[in-house]
Amino acid sequence: MKQYAFLFLLVFFMGEFVSGQSPEVLMIRNYGIKNGGNIIEEFSAFLSIPNVAADAAGQQKTAAFIMAMMNKRGIEKVQLLTANTAGVPPVVYGEVMVPGAKQTLIFYAHYDGQPVNPAQWAKELQPFQPKLFSDAIDNNGSNIAFPADKKYNPDWRIYARSASDDKAGIDAILNAYTTISKSGLIPNCNIKFFFEGEEEAGSTHLNEVLEKYKTLLQSDLWIICDGPVHQSGKKQIVFGVRGDTHIDLTVYASKRPLHSGHYGNWAPNPAMMLVKLLASMKDENGRVTIKGFYDDVTPLKPSEKKALYQVPRVDDQMKKELGITNIEMQGLSLSEAINQPSLNINGMQSGNAGKMASNQIPTTATAVLDLRLVLGNDWKRQQQKVINHIKAKGYYVTEQEPTDEERNKYAKIIKVLPGQDGMNAQRTSMDLPIIQKVIAAVKTTTPDQIVLQPTMGGSLPLYLFEKYLHAITVTVPIANHDNNQHAENENIRIGNLFDGIETMGVLMMMK
Repeated sequence: MKQYAFLFLLVFFMGEFVSGQSPEVLMIRNYGIKNGGNIIEEFSAFLSIPNVAADAAGQQKTAAFIMAMMNKRGIEKVQLLTANTAGVPPVVYGEVMVPGAKQTLIFYAHYDGQPVNPAQWAKELQPFQPKLFSDAIDNNGSNIAFPADKKYNPDWRIYARSASDDKAGIDAILNAYTTISKSGLIPNCNIKFFFEGEEEAGSTHLNEVLEKYKTLLQSDLWIICDGPVHQSGKKQIVFGVRGDTHIDLTVYASKRPLHSGHYGNWAPNPAMMLVKLLASMKDENGRVTIKGFYDDVTPLKPSEKKALYQVPRVDDQMKKELGITNIEMQGLSLSEAINQPSLNINGMQSGNAGKMASNQIPTTATAVLDLRLVLGNDWKRQQQKVINHIKAKGYYVTEQEPTDEERNKYAKIIKVLPGQDGMNAQRTSMDLPIIQKVIAAVKTTTPDQIVLQPTMGGSLPLYLFEKYLHAITVTVPIANHDNNQHAENENIRIGNLFDGIETMGVLMMMK
């Protein structure tokens, strides 16, 4: 296996691509080559700290570790920005003010992570014990020791919760600044660091922080480091994110479970009722049939349509990779599909299955709906469209357990609990001069096409920055597309982490 101390980057030094590079870009790259082992060692320690959003103690330790990382790098005014509500994980903040700088950039990532179920992870893995693998596990990668000689291969993976989402973002941003300062360079802009601790919990109190520290958080641009590069492996710049909200559904039938032989064909089955209801929400081509679901979508601008047309098509690649032959929205590419609002079933439950299955008619059936929104949708309005559809299907809708009186009065009863903390979509114009600077800067790091994506499939609270700070945002993701974020066996590809350091570095040097 080819090994290196990040020497794979030197391949570029002999080609035409490098001949067009600025001395600053080459210096940033060279620092990563020489110090890759130390960077991985610190990153591994970072990954060892539990950071599940609901774990207050772990969150405190994670924030403290980040502050130590920032202080070690000589970043100024390192502090915690707190919400007005008690118990909310703070934002970790710091800044580097450059004399004579004419613009200020804020670099954003989040340090909280998704819940973990260790039993679902590969047998060699524990979520907060980072392990090095020779390749992706599902590509026959094997567990290997962290090399004593600190030589790594770019295709090796580090497995741990938040390895990609989003400790890699924090690590790339901070090490980008390190490469600049240790290389004797001076950033061309003021730099502010903003590491949120509540993103995976919906950024419910982020507005309080933005309002409270409005003066401190003034900037020319927010650079968001979260999410994956394009599925083709090419770097991408994303100009918007989808919004998100959830709805919990519970369909009720008999007050007690019934023998499926004695009562089958007679007593209503809530699981069957629920699946019929859910099936009524989409047609065979994956289009949501709920009235008005697409009516308030803001159309893409001509420049955005052009960019979307130029996004490499990876549909065949992803079908093969995921083991599927069909897609929901026929006629649309993956990139086109994520620029539409969506309705997804996150999970369903009724009775028991597998070894615990029994011949019964269950009493209830539940499902959780995930609604992704695009620009123009309002999350509360989108929830109401779904509720109106349910009512149109003859259901009595309640937010409480049904009473005996209600059971005797209504044939079809459903409890609907709309999520209380949704977020709307956001999109930045790619025609803005400062956005054009970002595109030009990222292009200097690679000979490949830069993918310009109007909207990311995932969600981030970017509309809050726009609403409370009138800020401009752009997302520059770094993680590999197959990083398993939000799921078991989360990982970061070594090459992506170091490409990310370089990308964040050139943005800090942007004039």
